[in-house]
Amino acid sequence: MTAAVAEPRATEEPLLKVRGLDKHFGPVQALYHVDLDLPSGQVTALCGDNGAGKSVLTKCIAGIYPADHGEVFWEGRQVHVRSARDASRLGIETVYQDLALADNLDIVQNMFLGRERLRLGLLDEDSMERAAGETLASLRVTTVRSVRQPVASLSGGQRQSVAVAKAVMWNSKLVIMDEPTAALGVVQTRQVLDLIKRLRDRGLAVMVISHNLTDVFEVADRIAVLYLGRLVVQDKASAFDLQTVVQYMTTGGTSGTNGARTKES
Repeated sequence: MTAAVAEPRATEEPLLKVRGLDKHFGPVQALYHVDLDLPSGQVTALCGDNGAGKSVLTKCIAGIYPADHGEVFWEGRQVHVRSARDASRLGIETVYQDLALADNLDIVQNMFLGRERLRLGLLDEDSMERAAGETLASLRVTTVRSVRQPVASLSGGQRQSVAVAKAVMWNSKLVIMDEPTAALGVVQTRQVLDLIKRLRDRGLAVMVISHNLTDVFEVADRIAVLYLGRLVVQDKASAFDLQTVVQYMTTGGTSGTNGARTKES
């Protein structure tokens, strides 16, 4: 008999909680007292205009930048993420806009780059090839011809899929994706949006940074908006329409609002 799996509830502790996070670069303050929740099994879209602080916040969560003040809680306990390695150990993987793939290597070599498997002192090619194929299959990435295909020969959507598969191979629980559909065509964008939904359906927390609000409203369960370094609102996606998000992004609020707002029930 198969054990029942409890459905995640909105009242459960978020996988990642950021509280009061500040970040300065010399005299410039990039983030002001940011509070952010990233629950498991949900896609949270982080929106904001250029210079709003999206990349800085992402890099603080990913361990690239140290925060000046504030606390980070992972699965309910306070943690200190001082490096990308610390983030990876927790289960935080980031897929940056440049994807960080090596064009001269094939898919398997990219997915295991820096984490190669050895057997009797030699590369265990069979094991790595099998694991790469299984991961791509589990994400229903079916458009690549072979896991030995050079990354240089892949389309933009296929490259994004390989970068995501590389991120989820390592027992990740939170996947952060920076502008995942930028510069993609219609068909490739559809592939990537479907892939994001599959990550959510597997129970992962997903944070998507995107300027494309059409894509945001298609995949996001929650929306958070940064304005000039302040997180001015986070709520269920159903609480917003496109115009409201644009207003938060461009003015920091809407008519009748004042200050940051967090409202979920």
